[in-house]
Amino acid sequence: MKAAPALFGKAIAPSCLAPRTVLTVTLLVVLALVPIYAAFTGDPFALTLFTRVLIMAIAAVSLNLIMGYGGMASFGHAAYLGIGGYAVGILWKEGFASGFVQWSVAVGVSALFALVVGALSLRTRGVYFIMITLAFAQMVYYVAQGLDRYGGDDGLTIGQRSTFGGLVDLNNNTLFYYLCFALLLASVYLVSRLVNSRFGLALQGARSNERRMRAIGFPTFRYKLAAFVIAGVLCGLAGALLANHTNFISPAIMYWTRSGDLMVMVILGGLGSWFGPVIGAVLYLALEEALSRVTEYSGLVIGPVLLLAAIYLRGGIEGLFAGAGRD
Repeated sequence: MKAAPALFGKAIAPSCLAPRTVLTVTLLVVLALVPIYAAFTGDPFALTLFTRVLIMAIAAVSLNLIMGYGGMASFGHAAYLGIGGYAVGILWKEGFASGFVQWSVAVGVSALFALVVGALSLRTRGVYFIMITLAFAQMVYYVAQGLDRYGGDDGLTIGQRSTFGGLVDLNNNTLFYYLCFALLLASVYLVSRLVNSRFGLALQGARSNERRMRAIGFPTFRYKLAAFVIAGVLCGLAGALLANHTNFISPAIMYWTRSGDLMVMVILGGLGSWFGPVIGAVLYLALEEALSRVTEYSGLVIGPVLLLAAIYLRGGIEGLFAGAGRD
């Protein structure tokens, strides 16, 4: 039997084609049809909710690059959401509404911050790495709280979405949704190409045995730092999208619990799988929204669900479907 065609740059064995691929295609079709559903039913909230899901999925995909494939459990990844969001908000406040300027600054500052944090934290490992990334994120969080001109702890309301000289109208919610959808697909494709390249193989080798990889001549620090910066850039872009989506940004978006949410999405969907973080983001945020309509103590339900998933779904949801394909 011939091998199945490559999907996002990675060949899929015939034995696992059906379950995992059906799940992926079904979810993509559902996401693509959300605006049509919202228009047909007159339910704009569905569009609002799933726009946020797409944005958070981009952030989860970026975290998966370093945590799932590089073994770098960053507990400060939400800082890039805040940096990207505040780049949009602060520039708008100062009279710069151009998306070309705002998004470039969001991506550039995120890359610079990731370069600094990575250069320091990647010299450590384990709990020390986690604590350094957390410390940097909390530092940015408290800096944002002290920015009285930009709302301080109360946050900053952004009066308009980014403008692109008439090329793209982000005030059209349907168009903005499909822009986020396209950027999510591009992010997944980029990560899948990276991890299946020589760069990605070296990154995964460093996760397994960094000392051996260095011994055979691979500059593992540079590979890990490059991945760290790429992840920061993608998450910073997600922050710029989030600020445009909500027209509001506050320090709360970069609090350490937000980084924990991103880690849960990645682990729930499938750590080290190219589409797992998208599945995790959809499931986690949809479950959170559904439970919030029933009880104000949704955490009492989500907590045990996540605990059971961590115990019995070692490969996450995507791993469960991949395993079904091998049976």
